[in-house]
Amino acid sequence: MSAVYKDAQEDWLTVCLKYLLFVFNFLFWVGGAAVLGVGVWTLVEKSDYLSLLASSTFAVSAYILILAGSLVVVTGFLGCCAVIREQRSCLSMYFFCLLVIFLIELVAGVLAYVYYQRLSEELKQHLNQTMTDNYAQPGKEAITLAVDRLQQDFKCCGSNNSHDWMVSAYISSKVAEGRLVPDSCCKTVTLYCGKRDHPSNIYKVEGGCITKLEQFLADHLLVIGAVGIGVACLQICGMVFTSCLYKRIKMDPY
Repeated sequence: MSAVYKDAQEDWLTVCLKYLLFVFNFLFWVGGAAVLGVGVWTLVEKSDYLSLLASSTFAVSAYILILAGSLVVVTGFLGCCAVIREQRSCLSMYFFCLLVIFLIELVAGVLAYVYYQRLSEELKQHLNQTMTDNYAQPGKEAITLAVDRLQQDFKCCGSNNSHDWMVSAYISSKVAEGRLVPDSCCKTVTLYCGKRDHPSNIYKVEGGCITKLEQFLADHLLVIGAVGIGVACLQICGMVFTSCLYKRIKMDPY
């Protein structure tokens, strides 16, 4: 009888709120998967480039999104349980989790936006020095690999142009063995191909790597910011629905 009484007392608004929370949880999971995917994509696709950046803001934004996306998976299950069981304590915990994830994603979105604003200046100040001072130097293997991949992936040579390598520590050393540019500048990479810097052999007229890397990172930051802030805004709806359902359950006489 208690179950029948409970169903009889439950008004249409409470039922609507339940269904709205179920729909929200589905969208929440989809958004969480998107957040997690963007974070992993950012770190995995071009993770080598992170060693070329002067600050860690780009990586931190991606790690925050991965954390938020992982929490969404757990929180989504909690939300379904809270709606099904109609327990105020579960709804309170669900609301708190939504609020925490909302703040995390908002921080990631803001970090991405702020870093986007100063990305160009940072690359102009640090990229050329990072490449010329550290390439092929002892203990700088990560930067060396990053530079080689950068030049091959984006079909470029040097930060601004191929002449940047003329003043590099690598080209000035005996290790270069007469190379004018690193072999990764070559259109077809072979051993010692960097000894010939003709445009037919190296990426000499295609432009420097700085503009191409800046565009690549800027695109990633826009995606991070849009996904982070977009899903954060979606969670506001979830918090509103949760609060309303909490009040309805509290007012019911059972």
